[in-house]
Amino acid sequence: MTPKEEFRILSTTAILGYGFPRTSFEAGMARKPHLIAVDAGSTDPGPYYLGAGVSFTDRGAVKRDLEIMLKAGISHKIPVVIGTAGGSGAEPHLAWCREIIEEIAREQKLRFTMTIIHAELSKDFIRDEFKKGKITPLEPAPALVEEEINATSHIVAQMGLEPFLAALDDHPDVILAGRTYDPVCFAALPIKEGYDRALSLHLGKILECASICASPGSGSDCMFGYIGKDYFRVEPLNPARKCTTLSVAAHTLYEKTNPYILPGPGGHLDLHETQFEQETENIVRVRGTRFIPGVTNTVKLEGAKPIGFRTVSIAGARDPIMIAEIDRIIRGVKERVADNFQGTLENYHLRFNIYGRDGVMGNLEPHPGTAGVHELGIIIEAIAPTQGQADTICAFTRSTMLHYGYEGRRSTAGNLAFPYSPSDFHAGEVYVFSIYHLLATEDPAALFPRETVRL
Repeated sequence: MTPKEEFRILSTTAILGYGFPRTSFEAGMARKPHLIAVDAGSTDPGPYYLGAGVSFTDRGAVKRDLEIMLKAGISHKIPVVIGTAGGSGAEPHLAWCREIIEEIAREQKLRFTMTIIHAELSKDFIRDEFKKGKITPLEPAPALVEEEINATSHIVAQMGLEPFLAALDDHPDVILAGRTYDPVCFAALPIKEGYDRALSLHLGKILECASICASPGSGSDCMFGYIGKDYFRVEPLNPARKCTTLSVAAHTLYEKTNPYILPGPGGHLDLHETQFEQETENIVRVRGTRFIPGVTNTVKLEGAKPIGFRTVSIAGARDPIMIAEIDRIIRGVKERVADNFQGTLENYHLRFNIYGRDGVMGNLEPHPGTAGVHELGIIIEAIAPTQGQADTICAFTRSTMLHYGYEGRRSTAGNLAFPYSPSDFHAGEVYVFSIYHLLATEDPAALFPRETVRL
């Protein structure tokens, strides 16, 4: 293959385990892809999954997707590449996904080689790099302190192209990688084959979310990409969807703060001269994207630490007088809780999320207030060092708010409606991102050890 021929990529789904129609997958296979790839993770679901070492996608759903991909890829000798295994890409996630692949290989009697790329870094290594001054904050994270390193459960580095290019030297049938910069699992092979780095990464940026770039968009449907010498094309594989210049350009800006600069490991994509052209009714051609190398090599570090346990209670309120006074009532309830546990249980966090007013945007809500609101959904969240303490704070807060007296109240039977019994739910251990920083490195591939196994 040479860059004169189009390189063809089948992206199966936005995240491994989100699913895809078999008809879309078969339409992609009919186009004879050179690569089948999928991104399996994200930080979008929050820090819990990284900290706890569990996947946010269901095992059965992941196995279903992988079984279809592996059987097709191996039988047609098409490489299958999986990025950010298990959702967060730390060692427990990588082992979880590897176990699923090995199970499929046994059940389906598949024979293939698989290269595994590790992304979790030890605390000792991070402490050493921290002391050398090689770790800097990634806005808006604060400067790192050693105490945060010690408290963190898992620390991963987000790998760029270099570990994948090294792995591809061995020509594995399958690559299973830990935490990965999303576009790389789509872009590495075409770049290795001589295709333009900028266009390959830009296409990877779009393909990593599969059909979300189409109209109507979907995170559980396939997308197909073609890379030529100075362009790439994207095509949905479901006749119900179309790619338009608007949908593809809009998705290019997805999750970015600057519409022209898309940063990533090793540099950034420059979109100042990027052009989006409607080639057919449902295919868009893109050209003009450039890659600007960074001054230094850095990788993003992600780490999560536990901070306690959470108990939640869900309730509704419909009294217009209570709705109008909700802020004053919440202040009064918080004061009552603080007074009741003064000197006995003070290390807790109590939060009210009010849906119907500002539950989605919180302090960023551009139209605050309760004018015109006829009902509110109230989520009471208590976090404390132990589950029992969180239960105590949540239960007391719930009962206090249920019978809290406010001026104008006509009924004393209770202020809240509870959709469930029991009304309080254990949400388990709570994590926060404790490390969200950049690590300077001279050799980005050396951070990510590889192993190859034959199944």
